[in-house]
Amino acid sequence: MTKGHSRGFNWAGFLIGFALSGFFDGILLHQILQWHHLLSLVPGAGGLGRQVLFDGLFHAAMYLVAAVGLWLLWRSRREFAAAGAGRLTLANALAGFGAWHILDGVLSHWVLGIHRIKLDSDNPLAWDVAWFVAFGVVPLVLGLLLRRRKGGSAGALSGRSAATGLALVALFGGAWAARPPTSADSAMVVFRPDLSDGQALSALQAAGGSLLWQSDGLWAVAWQDRPDTARLYRQGALLVSNALPGGGCLAWSRM
Repeated sequence: MTKGHSRGFNWAGFLIGFALSGFFDGILLHQILQWHHLLSLVPGAGGLGRQVLFDGLFHAAMYLVAAVGLWLLWRSRREFAAAGAGRLTLANALAGFGAWHILDGVLSHWVLGIHRIKLDSDNPLAWDVAWFVAFGVVPLVLGLLLRRRKGGSAGALSGRSAATGLALVALFGGAWAARPPTSADSAMVVFRPDLSDGQALSALQAAGGSLLWQSDGLWAVAWQDRPDTARLYRQGALLVSNALPGGGCLAWSRM
């Protein structure tokens, strides 16, 4: 515990940075670049529909971590009046960001082997190590060095600004990870496993969608107008997302 600040204050920044690191990995590597999914190398983990479902559960877990961090941040908000509070919050967030990537690299890539950074690379270890250093070791070291700086300065980040910025980024990152389609003309939908294909198709049609293709519980849908995503969730959808850049959904059919 840093002198002058409570344990909760320190954990708040760390947990928010940890969650942001998970959002960064999931949004960039799972959704935008599609280099891997959470359980890409797990035998029997299921097809693409199940993989997307586990990615969604991973994002939900990161959102829970972020929520705990924000709650701790709110509880310790009076401590931002102390000098250097903004610097310490940023330092803890950087340490949390790096810690997540170090944990993911050691546990997910090398111990459990559930995925690698870039599965289609000729040298996946090189990608693992580069990512481990760039997004794990470097932020962690920067955070630790920033924590060791003494006192504050006139040009230092104010505590309230740092807290507000971290809170907004955490909330935005979680919302982006699970956002439903709005103006997009297509999306991917994953339904509860207990729903029949007929029930899922009826739910899609009632929400204004038409089926493009379906595979192992994953439904590619085209929208004629603005989709009624709230209705889809009420009728058993677990994930409705257009996080992939244009055409990315249809590109999945070639996997």
